[in-house]
Amino acid sequence: MMSDNFTRYRFLERFLPGSSKRGLVVLTGARQTGKTTLAKAKYAGLNYINLDAPENRELLRNISTPSWAATVRNAVIDEAQKEPSVFEKVKYAFDMRAIDFTVLLGSSQILLLKKVRESLAGRVSLYELWPLLMSEITISGDREDWALPLFDRILGPESLDDVLKNVPPSLIGEKAEEALRAETHLLNWGGMPALLSLNDEERWKWLKDYEYTYLERDLSDFVRLDDLTPFTKFQRLSALCSGRLINYSELARDASVGVDTARRYLEYLRLSYQVILLQPFERNLTSAVIKTPKLYWLDIGILRRLSGRREESGGEVYETLIVSEIVKWIRTAMRNVELFFYRTRSGLELDMLIGLEGGRFLGLEIKGRRTVVPKDIRAMKAVADSLGSHWAGGIVAYRGDEIRRIAEPSIWAVPSRRLFTKAE
Repeated sequence: MMSDNFTRYRFLERFLPGSSKRGLVVLTGARQTGKTTLAKAKYAGLNYINLDAPENRELLRNISTPSWAATVRNAVIDEAQKEPSVFEKVKYAFDMRAIDFTVLLGSSQILLLKKVRESLAGRVSLYELWPLLMSEITISGDREDWALPLFDRILGPESLDDVLKNVPPSLIGEKAEEALRAETHLLNWGGMPALLSLNDEERWKWLKDYEYTYLERDLSDFVRLDDLTPFTKFQRLSALCSGRLINYSELARDASVGVDTARRYLEYLRLSYQVILLQPFERNLTSAVIKTPKLYWLDIGILRRLSGRREESGGEVYETLIVSEIVKWIRTAMRNVELFFYRTRSGLELDMLIGLEGGRFLGLEIKGRRTVVPKDIRAMKAVADSLGSHWAGGIVAYRGDEIRRIAEPSIWAVPSRRLFTKAE
């Protein structure tokens, strides 16, 4: 069982504004990622109102707009989308400068952001809380441990060679064990915070219950389905497709729904923070390219529950973990980068191409084994040659132990657990 010290800190905390600043904050993300815990810790001095409770919805509904500031004041309002009048009242009080700060929380992205666009456009800052990052699982209660992961430095202005030559090639002792435990936990169970303190059987039950909660609450918040059976089947089929090109026709056929319905169902999964669609890099660097997105689930635990992959940990599952860690960090730190994959019709494929500031591109290849062989970087070298001066370097993320430079131009093998934990 792992430590529950993660409850003391989430990296998003450092990016959230303080309540002394004037502003409106929307904090959203999938259910059970810890939004309420984070908001209460960050904004302990503000009133907290949870609109899951019907009596609280009625209370706020009956407060007159002019009385909002005197009654509610600066506050954290949880599940804000459940009482639509809240948004207009917050807008009025904020515009009148009767309140200076309010935090609106909600798991239903589509409803919450619809209300924000209707009432608070141009006034809010949006933040997203994701399942636990690998670096968050390794953090202790000591504030000095809250260093950014190595991957964040790689995204910065320094050259890849300068970043990686200045970190130890290998970790030893407790630090190495911590990083390995964190990666193993994510690969087996995903990043839902509640799972850290449970045993294995309790974790499977929690994930099963989460599936039902998602279907009954999050999904029903923004779409009314007379029969959940087709969606449930589609959801499980899409979990089996994580790490693959999307084929709407096959998904629709196997789920016994129309293609348009399949597209709509996948959009429901995306809007509720279950999946991401990684877009193809459409510039022809080497030959004609594939223009179909790839599907990835964002949490391995939920993926395993839906797909039945209880034991499997290689191939597409490992690739899904690495892509999800990259997406979670970039969205958390609000890094101004773009993510693509590159694949040609002739079969040349690079798992990820990361567009950095200044028009540079970082290549990433994902290998779920402990060694890297020359064929692993053939596609990367071809893409690097085509990009020329726009090539920022390449990384093969693998399950070995050593950071080492393996080829030109600036191509490195980096253990995945080193990428996403504290840069030592």
